[in-house]
Amino acid sequence: MNVQRGKLVSGGRLQLPVEIRRALSLSDGDTVLLEVVDGEIHVRPYRDAVARVQAKLRTYVEPGRNLSDELIAERRAAADNE
Repeated sequence: MNVQRGKLVSGGRLQLPVEIRRALSLSDGDTVLLEVVDGEIHVRPYRDAVARVQAKLRTYVEPGRNLSDELIAERRAAADNE
């Protein structure tokens, strides 16, 4: 994709061109992460950042193990002991 021109609108909001929204599969109301890197603004969908972290963490969990189920079971056991 080539460089696209956006626009700052009222309240400091950044208006992204439709081509960029389509390329990132962004819809109204989607959460994005903004980061300033060497004087540039980098924009990425929040869901992509979460997926990237999940993929990295998955390498530390043995196959077939479900950490969320384990956490829920621990919380229920703790609640039963209160």
